[in-house]
Amino acid sequence: MYTFLLLIALALAPVPLVQGKSLVLTHAHKAAVKRSAGLARDLRVAFGGILTTQPSSSSNLNIYCVGSDGEGVSMPSSGNSSSSPNMNGNATSTGTAAPSSTSVASSSWKATNSYSGQTFFNGWSFFTAADPTNGNVQYVDQTTAQSAGLIEINSNGNAVMRVETTPQVQTNRQSVRITTQATFDGGLVVMDAVHMPTGCATWPAFWTNGPNWPAGGEIDIIEGVNNYTNNQATIHTNPGCTLPSTGSALLNMSGTLVASTDCSAAQTGNQGCGIRSNSSVSFGSGFNGIGGGVYAMLWDNSGIKVYFFPRGSIPSDISAGAPQPQNWSAPMAYWPSTDCNPYQYFNTHSAIFDTTLCGDWASGVWTSTGVPGQAVSCAQQTGFSTCSAFVQASGGSFSQAYWEVSSVTIYQNTS
Repeated sequence: MYTFLLLIALALAPVPLVQGKSLVLTHAHKAAVKRSAGLARDLRVAFGGILTTQPSSSSNLNIYCVGSDGEGVSMPSSGNSSSSPNMNGNATSTGTAAPSSTSVASSSWKATNSYSGQTFFNGWSFFTAADPTNGNVQYVDQTTAQSAGLIEINSNGNAVMRVETTPQVQTNRQSVRITTQATFDGGLVVMDAVHMPTGCATWPAFWTNGPNWPAGGEIDIIEGVNNYTNNQATIHTNPGCTLPSTGSALLNMSGTLVASTDCSAAQTGNQGCGIRSNSSVSFGSGFNGIGGGVYAMLWDNSGIKVYFFPRGSIPSDISAGAPQPQNWSAPMAYWPSTDCNPYQYFNTHSAIFDTTLCGDWASGVWTSTGVPGQAVSCAQQTGFSTCSAFVQASGGSFSQAYWEVSSVTIYQNTS
């Protein structure tokens, strides 16, 4: 009632109050909205211990591949929960930032594929083969995932992808891995999430991948393990793709190179060129604690860039669906085309979400510390000497091992 009276008063206000009226109307609108509720053996390696900020560190390898099983169908809303819990036990938001009251310029970037709301899972294939990273998971098809409660569209309209939390299992836990059926060569991928999997044994990733790994290239947009709080973005390629420098300033990026300047999988033991964010809210519990944010991957003639925008700092052009990447601040990670032609080393990519448990990376650093977020080793924290033993015996520990995604949009430049 008070909002209604306020709107009437504003409508009768003199012209000098136009700007103020706009701001209040925008606030009222936001309040109203808030109330409404073949399989290629694509090897992929990340690494662990050399990610530490300390000089004495160890390394670890891991592997990935792309799957193409399953069909996408419309998902029903959950009828028994208002949202998924975040790390603090509070309800999460829809994650989609409201457009600013200030007009946004038109953009040459036009959406070609968009995934959100009740039809989010349309256009994704569910991977069901054995985990190529040797994780303690069994990826399941869409029907199984839905009946087991591993996927849903919650009452906020967000897509949720969980790991099985049965108290004890004899072998592996069920999990979800999905791949877009649409492919792209170059473009802009924008993903808005309010929560990502976190905790000991987890290894979540959002990435894009081409055929005949590593010939088609791989771009890891979000990746990390266990309790890490700082995201790592990495590319893996055929021989010949390199970074021209190790310096963040020279590369015009905010992140820090934590691997080789040689991005070739074959010549680096599959570790590629990894760049770690300097932000402790870019991954895991830090990300979840702020209600998430937006990741964007830009692949154009200048090279490949990964951007992170925390919730509350998302550019208005992204919120308006009219991205203007030329106006954004320096990316978190940048692999310039000067030493790596992005259309030679990358082609025909699909976007992928997955959550594995343990695997080559998370298991390999089970007893390690030093990476941001991992002040205490998972072995010490859990009391289990091995990652796999913890996974089999501790289903309740995976209540935070879920993705909650507001949207994924793939854009192409029409200019």
